[in-house]
Parts: sequence; structure tokens; C-alpha cells
Amino acid sequence: MDIVQKVQDAGVVGAGGAGFPTYIKLKAQAEIYLVNGAECEPLLKVDQQMAARDAHLLLRGLELAMQATKAVEGIIALKAKYKEAIAMITPLLPDNMRIHILKDVYPAGDEVITIWMATGRRVPPAGLPLDVGVIVSNVQTLINVAKAVDTDQNVTQRVLTVTGAVKNPITLSLPIGTSYRDALNLAGGSTLSDGNVAFLNGGPMMGKLMDSLDVPITKTTGGLIALPKDHILIKRRTTDIASIMSMARTVCEQCVLCTEMCPRHLIGHELPPHLIVRSVNYNHLADPSVLLSALTCSECGICEAYACPVEISPMRLNQELKQTLRAKGARYSAPIRDVDPMINSRFVPIPRLISRIDVDAYNVKAPFIEHDFKPAYVTILLSQHIGAPAQAIVKVGDRVSKGQCIGIAKENALSVPVHASISGLISVVDELGIKIDAA
Repeated sequence: MDIVQKVQDAGVVGAGGAGFPTYIKLKAQAEIYLVNGAECEPLLKVDQQMAARDAHLLLRGLELAMQATKAVEGIIALKAKYKEAIAMITPLLPDNMRIHILKDVYPAGDEVITIWMATGRRVPPAGLPLDVGVIVSNVQTLINVAKAVDTDQNVTQRVLTVTGAVKNPITLSLPIGTSYRDALNLAGGSTLSDGNVAFLNGGPMMGKLMDSLDVPITKTTGGLIALPKDHILIKRRTTDIASIMSMARTVCEQCVLCTEMCPRHLIGHELPPHLIVRSVNYNHLADPSVLLSALTCSECGICEAYACPVEISPMRLNQELKQTLRAKGARYSAPIRDVDPMINSRFVPIPRLISRIDVDAYNVKAPFIEHDFKPAYVTILLSQHIGAPAQAIVKVGDRVSKGQCIGIAKENALSVPVHASISGLISVVDELGIKIDAA
């Protein structure tokens, strides 16, 4: 059984982040395979419910991943409050797997932090988990691995949470390519008027502001959150970078809180947000290493959402700096430093974070609902992962069946195929994706 090939053919990618093709991870060798089940973004309820509902598939996926990578230990990192998941998984654990209980803090789900919490190992700045003998996948990814290997199921569904200012917050599985508008309607629609609502794709801390709901759900979609347009999380995302830079120049008092609470800095990385903010005030006059360290920012948002007392966004400044540095082909390398002795006191408890970002009213259950939703059409994007887009192998007028490959991985490139998530007729094929009208 070729585990790696089956996972690639099924189009499995990391479901909890940027969509790194999973087959590449399975080609490596590591001592530890870590399941990141932290789901530390407030309001999202996907992995915690999937781990409980599909515990056997999760453990089977972990078993297969360990087999492929020759890992000797499997660790499932969960928060203590995920009691149902822990109860379902514990009786099924073999001797070479264990559960590690994470504190209910943010950002416990940042893989660098998760690795340290669960193993004591620290990923070096600009390094990879593999540098310390660890490979990380999230819950839904490993469930997809099990389905791909054991039953030849291609990735055609995505579980996501629809919450915030909606009538019925829910978590459900939808065909990939379903529009976000359909997802919103399945949650009963927004409780806000059309002119007073905005939407985030993802969680409240790292989710992206959406311009339209008429775009497709992908393999990496984790959630859809509706919020009032005047909510602080929306205002931050709609503030232009010129205004943020102006604020940095005029009101930053160099209190250092952004650095003292930066998770990457706490773990021993150089990254000092306060010095990067200072550099903006002096036309990027700073130690080159300080500026380059912006490349290691995980964009968790703690600096802007919790640390800064004057509403500056060091994260947005880092994002701008990263774009500039990457365009120039810059690279960062530095040794890891000592762990901050205050690290365990400076991670932010989730209840405090929820209050600080003003989402208490939306911190409600979003139960998993079985729903055999059949969209009128889906749009399957050819690029739903890091690497080269898939290449369409169908044409307008073709009839396809659910699960059928409609885009192959680009040869000799980091790439995975895409598959039809419904049966129907191909109506559009272009450089971005493939539209299928339901049969």
C-alpha cells in the first residue's frame, strides 16, 4: 500500500492553515507525529467536534501518517475543555500514541507553540517542525488521510463553522466549491441588515475580511463569521496601511508590550515588534536582523488585538515589511534564544481574549448538523493549496460524477489534484477554476 501516493491522488492538503500538500509531509521521516487539535481561534468549533465524531478515523489517519514517516510516537494535542473528544479518543489509544492536554490560551494552535507545549522541543526561527523531529497535521487533515488510504475517498467535502451574527450558529460539512452565501443561508442568514454586516473567512483573530459571499468554499476554509460593520475586528481590517503607519509614527510609546506578549518572541525567536514599529518611524533604520525577523511573524494578531494600549497594529506593519522583503528575495536566519521565563504567564487566556475582542455575544455553541446539502452549482478552484495549481482535464459540456478527478497535479511540481464535489455538467473552465452545474 503506497500511503503517500494515495494521499496525493486524493488531493489531501493541510486543512488548518495554508493548505500545504500532505503527501510532502508524509515523504519525510520524523520521531513524532503531532495532531494539532487546539483550535484556539475563538468561535470556531470544527476540529473539537470532528475529533469526537470521527475519533476512529483520526487515530487511523495518525497511524497511517506514523507508518509513512516512521514516527515512533503520536501525540494528539487537545484542550481540556474538549471533553467529548478526549472521552472518545482515550479508549482507542494504542501504546505509541497519547493525548497531551493544552492550556486554554491563545495561540496554543500556532504549531511552533503547540510543538513546544506538547514535546518541549523548540522550532528555530524561520525553521520547520521537521528541524526538531516533528511533523504536524490537524484533525480534519488526518481524517482525510484515513479516508484516502482505506476507502479511496477523494477530498470533496469541507467541515466549517458558520457563526457570529447569524440566526443559527452551526458546524456542517459542505461540498467544496459551495458558495459562502449558501453556507450563510444554511445558518438561517444574518441577524443584521445587509448594509450593516461584514464577514470574516476564518477565525476572529486571523480570518480575512471578505469582499463577497459569492466565492467558493475551499479545502482550507475553517469558518464564516458575520459581524457588524462597526465592530472593532472589522474596523481594524478596513483601516488602510497609511493610517496605521501614521499612528505608529505619532503615538507609539515603545512600552514593549507587543514584544513581551509576542508568542514567537516568548519561545526564543528574535522577533521584536516594538523595534519594527520604531524602525517605521525612521525609514527602516534598524539592525538588519531586526527587520528580517519580521519574516518569522505568524500573524497571530496578539500585538494588535491584546497587547498594544494605543491601537497600533505591529502585525500589519510586519505584513507590509514581509511583502517588501520577500519581493527582494530576503532570507532570515538566526539561532534560537532562551525561552522567556515569563512565557507561561504571558499567553492570553481564551476567555480574556474573547472579551477583549468583543465577541462575548457570539461565543455560543455551533453544533454539528447533518445536512445533505445539494448546491445548484459549485466552483472548484484549481489552486486551493501552497504550490502549483492543478491543471484542468475537463472541458465545457462534460458530465462528471462526484469524486471524479477534474484537475490533475502539475507534473514535477508541488501540486495536488482537485475533484468534483457534486455530479453534474461542466459549464465553465478557466485559469482559476471549474464550475459544475448540478445534474
